[in-house]
Amino acid sequence: MRRTSTILILAVLFFTLSSHELFLKSDSYFLDPNSQSELYLFNGTFDQSENVITRDRIINPMIIGPDYDFKPHSGDFYDKGETTYLKFKTGNDGTYLAGVSTKPRTLELSGEDFLEYLEHEGLTEIILNRKNKGINNRPVNEKYSKHVKAILQVGEDKTEEFSTSLNYPIEFIPLKNPYELSVGDQMSFRLLYLGKPLGNQTVHISSRRNSKVKDGLETALRTDQNGEVSFTISNKGSWYIATIHMLESIEESIDYESNWATLTFEVNAP
Repeated sequence: MRRTSTILILAVLFFTLSSHELFLKSDSYFLDPNSQSELYLFNGTFDQSENVITRDRIINPMIIGPDYDFKPHSGDFYDKGETTYLKFKTGNDGTYLAGVSTKPRTLELSGEDFLEYLEHEGLTEIILNRKNKGINNRPVNEKYSKHVKAILQVGEDKTEEFSTSLNYPIEFIPLKNPYELSVGDQMSFRLLYLGKPLGNQTVHISSRRNSKVKDGLETALRTDQNGEVSFTISNKGSWYIATIHMLESIEESIDYESNWATLTFEVNAP
């Protein structure tokens, strides 16, 4: 019973600390040319959305591909349950890049909850700074915004749009086209913050072999001095890479400002 209780507590803690990540997803990242398709936003964990994203929060949505530049408007989104969907029609063959950014919101956390959140995300500099100042128990107002991307393969042709910067405050730039990779290959990204490489930043990577596999384990890695990180594609399925960058805020009544980034893609080559 003690072991079961411990596992339950850890599961609840993991869900709480991860419960407001945002992911741009698709049931399949392999789409037909010139066809009606949908993406959706999961606001919660990679496996479960807790609430929809209201239209007034969505900024700079876009989908780009070869001779394709789609700027969604509010009528292209709709909500179903706790999930926000984006309708679009693909164009010609190519590797597409989709992105959505959100306006900032403010979250108030107790000192204890904030410390647990920092520990989970590997934000060691903030942890040490608060410890040295003796403010670990002080409540926090955090201003946060989210910037999410997905790489899609339309038809057969592999093109270069996957590596395009969308000029979000923070974003992952793939250094390889995932749709040219197989299980066992290395995938690489460069992390940019305000357009510059962000080194020594903790990122989390995880995958799902299929939609029935929930709560997959995350691997924590750090970017190198060039903001780059690499990992091995260990299995087929959907993948994500995620990070949170946090700084002390200069705004009155705001303690910290964070920018969240995620990117999703799929691998189906053995």
